[in-house]
Amino acid sequence: MLELLTAEQMARADRLAIEGGVPGVILMENAGRGVANEISARFPDAPAVAVLCGPGNNGGDGFVAARHLMERGYRVRLGFDGDPAKLPADAAAMAGRFAGRIEPLGEGLLDGADVIVDALFGAGLARPIEGKLAALIDAANARGGPIVAVDVPSGIDGTTGAVRGTAIRALATVTFFRRKPGHLLMPGRLYCGAVKVIDIGIPDSVLAAVKPNTFADEPELWLPQYPWPTVEGHKYLRGHAVVVSGPVYSTGAARLAARGALRAGAGLVTVASPRDALAVNAAQLTAIMVREADDARALAQMLADERKNAVLIGPSHGVGEQTRSMVRAVLAAKPSVVLDADALTSFAGDTDALFAAIARRQKPVVLTPHDGEFARLFGDIGGESKVERARGAAARSGATVVLKGADTVIAAPDGAAAINATSSPWLATAGSGDVLGGMVLGLLAQGMSGFLAASAAVWLHGEAARAFGPGLIAEDLPEMLPEVLGSLEMPGNRR
Repeated sequence: MLELLTAEQMARADRLAIEGGVPGVILMENAGRGVANEISARFPDAPAVAVLCGPGNNGGDGFVAARHLMERGYRVRLGFDGDPAKLPADAAAMAGRFAGRIEPLGEGLLDGADVIVDALFGAGLARPIEGKLAALIDAANARGGPIVAVDVPSGIDGTTGAVRGTAIRALATVTFFRRKPGHLLMPGRLYCGAVKVIDIGIPDSVLAAVKPNTFADEPELWLPQYPWPTVEGHKYLRGHAVVVSGPVYSTGAARLAARGALRAGAGLVTVASPRDALAVNAAQLTAIMVREADDARALAQMLADERKNAVLIGPSHGVGEQTRSMVRAVLAAKPSVVLDADALTSFAGDTDALFAAIARRQKPVVLTPHDGEFARLFGDIGGESKVERARGAAARSGATVVLKGADTVIAAPDGAAAINATSSPWLATAGSGDVLGGMVLGLLAQGMSGFLAASAAVWLHGEAARAFGPGLIAEDLPEMLPEVLGSLEMPGNRR
């Protein structure tokens, strides 16, 4: 279930299922029963449940869940404001099947509750929660007990992950058919807890009409195209990656990137080094080669060798005209390209020239900015959603854009986007981004597309950090890749 559906796309999927012959009341019954199943599985010995129902179909799901929980012996208090008969038709029907007492929404409902079910608002919330309901949400959070959210935690925009005023902090969230971007985007992800997707009867065939173009960055997205080595292969078939080094006083970033490229599977890796840094780089490298490239002309000559099929420039390279000239040389050559760090900042204020050079290329270009670098290149690209910003940047630049962070978004020029959730707090260490750039480079060298290479590298990078855990430094990340890749490499993956 890689597809992530916006609130609008999910509403369309519902409509298509109903138009295709699945009654809406059946979808709602399945949804509410699924919520009850999750509560029964998580809290079999919690006798008292408070169900908070809102004015839409999310509230209808809550009425169904409350009915099933009562039938299973739970003591249920259900809160709802207004006339249940005025709910949307399917929700009104489900409210009519609830035999228990309906109480006004208020903090008193929470008294004695072992579990709270949040069925106030769904993924399509587009206005801030205020007043009485905001106070109720804050009170529910303050209790510190378990909350299970229906669809998304109330107050979270399912499309953007934004908090609308205030929001439920759930232990778990039960959603339907497919996840939403807001389940993975920050800060929404922090409010969702464990997210469980259940089948409520919407057929997968509706996706052909919905046409989702946002995906979860998980192995299923890119593993079918992952370049596993073959028995009959050799290093020259696995690509020759080049990392352009900074000056003598800042060479470490290039070496970190080169190690990332090598561990990601590139058959050969060369560090293109300024003359004054040759000895420093050579003294620190073994399987990675070093070759002099003191300026743009020398770098262009190196890249004229078509066996060198992917190049990374930017980490600790320095900001200014020399970097710009070397980036121009890289973009004028044939290899796939990764631009990071100083290669991006050097074009702040001159992005038209950069994007024009990218537009003239045949091979993919990947840009890997953090938020600050993104602002320098794409400061006028707005949008509340990080996906919207990254997608807009990819369309403008003609490159795959990796907008880094706890919820890294990878966006391709054709509109495809992926959201990653394998981040780790241990990645907040110097050089981790350089390793990521090198991993993208290594996968590009082996022939992956820009979007899939970036998606795979981001996932592997996060998993490597998780696998290592506390005390991680950037040098540890490449050394964890064999373990992470080994966990993926099942017999069916080898060719």
